[in-house]
Order: sequence, then C-alpha cells, then structure tokens
Amino acid sequence: MADGGGKPLQSAMKMAKQAIQLEGGDRQQEAYCQYLRTINYISHVLLQKETQVEVERMLRLAEQCLDRAKSFIGKRSVHPVPPVLQNASCSSADQSEAEAGPKAGDRASAAEGQVDASSRFGLSDDGGQPSSFPPPDVFQRQQTAASHDSSRKTLTPVEEASRQNQKLQASYEARVARLAPGQASQKTSLTLSLQRQMMENLIIARARQDALQRKVEERRQRLQDEANRRFAASGALTAEEQEQRLLYSRVLEYELDHDWPKQWRTNIKKNPDSSLVLDLLSYLLRSDHPLVELLRKHQFRIYNQLYPIVTQSLPQSLPQSPALLLRSSRSVHARLSPERQPTGTGSSLDGEDPVQRDDSFEDLEHFLSQLDCGDLRAELTFDPSIELEQLELRALKEHLKAIVRDVHGAVDQLLSLCLLSFDCLNTATFKDLSLGCIEEAFFTPLWSPLLALFRRVLRERELLFQRNMALYCSASPAEVGVPLKLFPQDPGALQGSYPYQVAVQELKLLVRDRCPQRKLDCVVRTLRLICGCAEDYRNQQGGGASRAAAIGADDLLPILSFVALRCQCPQLLSECAALEEFIHESFLIGEEGYCLTSLQSALAYVESLPARADLADPE
Repeated sequence: MADGGGKPLQSAMKMAKQAIQLEGGDRQQEAYCQYLRTINYISHVLLQKETQVEVERMLRLAEQCLDRAKSFIGKRSVHPVPPVLQNASCSSADQSEAEAGPKAGDRASAAEGQVDASSRFGLSDDGGQPSSFPPPDVFQRQQTAASHDSSRKTLTPVEEASRQNQKLQASYEARVARLAPGQASQKTSLTLSLQRQMMENLIIARARQDALQRKVEERRQRLQDEANRRFAASGALTAEEQEQRLLYSRVLEYELDHDWPKQWRTNIKKNPDSSLVLDLLSYLLRSDHPLVELLRKHQFRIYNQLYPIVTQSLPQSLPQSPALLLRSSRSVHARLSPERQPTGTGSSLDGEDPVQRDDSFEDLEHFLSQLDCGDLRAELTFDPSIELEQLELRALKEHLKAIVRDVHGAVDQLLSLCLLSFDCLNTATFKDLSLGCIEEAFFTPLWSPLLALFRRVLRERELLFQRNMALYCSASPAEVGVPLKLFPQDPGALQGSYPYQVAVQELKLLVRDRCPQRKLDCVVRTLRLICGCAEDYRNQQGGGASRAAAIGADDLLPILSFVALRCQCPQLLSECAALEEFIHESFLIGEEGYCLTSLQSALAYVESLPARADLADPE
C-alpha cells in the first residue's frame, strides 16, 4: 500500500496512475486489483482527519476508480455453469472475481469466448493497411470451432449397429486365430454365425432409424404448425416474417432435445436479476443454439463482403516524417477547401455534397490556374488518375453503406430471435442487456475488417489528421486553445508527466476493444477524467470555482483536442465514424451521445489546425 503520510492525495493519484498503466499494458487482472487497492487506500485515509478540500477530491478519485473497476463486469473468460449446477443467487464478490480475469485484448470476447481478433485482424496504425485477414473459409472455421468442440454428436441407430458389427468382427478374428488347422468346420460355423448377427443388427437398426425418422418428421410438422399459429395473426407474411417463423420452429425443435433453455427461463422468472440474465446470455452464445448458428451465418456473410476490399493494397502508405506529411497533405487541403472542411459531426458517409463532389475537378483546375508557385503547381497538376480515385472512393462509400445496413439488419434479427426464444427477456432493462451481449459477440471478429473499410473511405481525412498529430505532438495546451487557468503553469507540479495524461491513457484503450458499446464507455470515462483534471488544475491555481462551473462546453473542445493529439492514434477518426454508425440509437441519448459528439468535434478541430511555422517545409 502507498505511503499515506504527507500527501495522501498525491499517493492516491499515483496508485490510480499505476492502475491505468497496468491496463494499458494488457495486465488487466493486476489493473483491476490496483483499482481496488486505490479505493481501499482512499477509504483508509478518509477515516483519518483530513481537510474538507482533500476529502472532496479524494472521493472524486475513488469514484473514478470505481467506475473503471466496474468496466470489468461481464469480461470473464470462464464458461458459465448451467443453471442446474449453479446457485442463481451467487454473491457479487464471487462474480467480481470471475469477471476480472481476461486481458484487454480479450475484453470484447466475454459473450462467446473468442480469441482476440487483433491477433488475426491487426491494422497498421500508420497507414491503415490491413494485415493478415484470413480467407473467408478460414474465418468460418475459426468462428465455428468453439461450437463444434462443445457439442457431442449423437450416433444414429445405423451408426451404432456399424460399431457393434466392428466389435463382432474383431472378436471373430480373434477366435479364428486360436483355432487349430484341422478345425475347418468350426471356422465355417463361426463365419455363418457372424454374418447372421451382423445382418440382424443392421436390419433392426434400419427399422429403428425409419421409426425415428417418422417421429422426427411428425414432430417437425407439429412444431411448424405451432410456429404458424404464432405468426398467423399478422395475416400475409413478408419474406422476413417467413424466415423468422422458420427460425422459431428450429428453436422449438432444439428445445425438445435440450432442457437447459426451459431451466434458464424458470430460474429467471423466479429471480429476475441482471447478473442471472448475463449468465444466461453468456451460456447461450457458447452453445449450439439456433441463435448462434444464425449469428455465425451473418458474420460469415458480412466478412465475405469485406474480405475482397480490405485485403487490397492501398496505392501508397501514409508518410511518416512531419515534412513529408506536410508536403503530401497539400493536395488534401486543395480538396478540403475552407467551405468543405468538416465542421459538424454528421455521418461521415453522408457528409459530402453531391454537387460539390461532381464539381471537384473543375474547382481543382480553377485553383491550379491561380497558382504562381511553379513547384507547387507541378505537385497539384490535374491527373486523370485522380478521377479514377474519386470513382473508387464513391464505390467504397456505397459498399460501406450497404454493409452498414446489413449489419443493422443482422443485429435486429438476432435480437428478435433471442426475445422469441426467451420471452422472459422482453423487458426494457433485459432487452438492453441482450442487445449489448449480442453486439459484443457479433462485432468481436468483425470490427477490425469493418474498421479497415472505414479507414479506406476516410483515408484523406485520416492523412490530414495524422499530419497534424505529427506537427502538434509536443504542443502545449495553450497552443491548441486551452485556457491558462485549466492546466498547470509550473511543469514541476506534474511530477514528470504532462497535463491530462490520465485522460490520454484512457483514450488509448479505445482502440484495443472490439465492441462498440465498450468503446463508447471508454469515451465517456475519458471526458469524466478531463473534467476531473480541469477542476483540479483550476483549484490548484486558486480559482475556487464550484465543480459545475469548473469547465464549460467551450473549454472542453480544446482540451479534448489536446488529449486526442497526445493520444497519437490516427485511427480515432475512423473509430468514431464507425461508432456513430453502429451504436444503437438508444445509447446515443444523454451522456454517451454528448461525449461521442464532443470527441468528433475535437477530431474535426484537430484536422483544421494550421501548419506550424517551425515544422513547415523549408522549400
């Protein structure tokens, strides 16, 4: 435990900083324990005599550590125990211990126990180039391997008879080998007996299998009639409703062979607890339920659409040095003229005006005609290949829009089938939990190829964003517009760090997750840390403002821009665009939506930053 003497607040902040560093280093179990140690230390200090200011600030720090520790809920890698073997009212302490295990790379795979997709779907941070996306057939085998391992195939009667006949054949050969050379008649008798037994086994097995097949057909027809009665009230069925009816009949057929869905429903009706619902959803997504088969089908279909595009090489990689970034981004500035630069936070897929898009080449030629600098004219000379690039970009945008629609349709169908299968989940709270778990299982293997497509579509903006990150990587908060009252003027007061470092470290964790909801939670935590740091910095300078007035909306934008610059993650632009498309609208109301909009505004502000004179091209 940290030393509590002298400066307990600094000691507590140091412990919290160590926890964030552990989490950033993929040491999630140690980070979780460190958060709890920090909370325990603060509790111990507050039981002693402290000033009122220190009490309030330490309570806020404890609240932030508690929020960070809560983010581990649902991140367990162990298989949940079926309801017949577990106590539904397990203690929250046991649950927290089970949920603290996975590393950061596995955080998005709690719902289905999948291996972290980053090991297979890595993206290059510098150029947006995809690396090692597996072919679709390999992807399909990887996603179905867990289900096949957990399910045991039941032998048909004919297969059981074949195994019995193999044993009879082995026994016959052993007995024949022990016979004397003069016992030919006994060998003939053994051979005839073997053939009779094997024939009887096959005849009986075929009769059993035919009877079983008739029962299966009768049961399937009965279940189909039951599904028809459930969907008959709506009159003429659409193609989507017909598919839903077929899926529901498969669910009914599955439940006749498996008892665990009925047991889970009974337990939840007796004890409608959120933790029990999460256990059900985790167990469901690890099983061979028809819902999981449908999920694999949608994942394979969407990945099959993504693979041909994300595996193509980009024309060139993003340059690395600030000077090269400055030169290569001039063409970007030519296309993103002041009236076209992003100023809002609308969808990145619909933000381009068709009229401006069609006239882009005429505008470029007009711009070139007004240039006096010969070498710059040579760089921006109109090239027919630019038109081809624009056509390819339009095709990519249309393809991305189609995939986004398919993703939304797949998630909606999975949620609908889940609520049909388990009617006890059809409440507002449990429906949100179901949607979160389904999205986590669905997006875990698909997020990296989806992000790769977003990065291709937003490549020019990401190029400009990366250039400004390189130019302003060492800029002070004041250089990006942060008021002097909201960061320390004395560098020694930060003890070797820089302003808002904890918020930067938190925002870096966003790119490690593969689940949209967890990424959105990371954005919310980042803004909370920014508000806490801004209040502390202002109080240190004797501002004496209340917590509500410590930071306003106008102050938040430059601070968040400074945090984004220090984060040094060029894919943040594409990450936020993907979040805007895939986060369910119910989660974008309130604090979560405000935080995401604020981050998108900050990223657009970073794009619009002017070139610094000290890093400008000397030519």
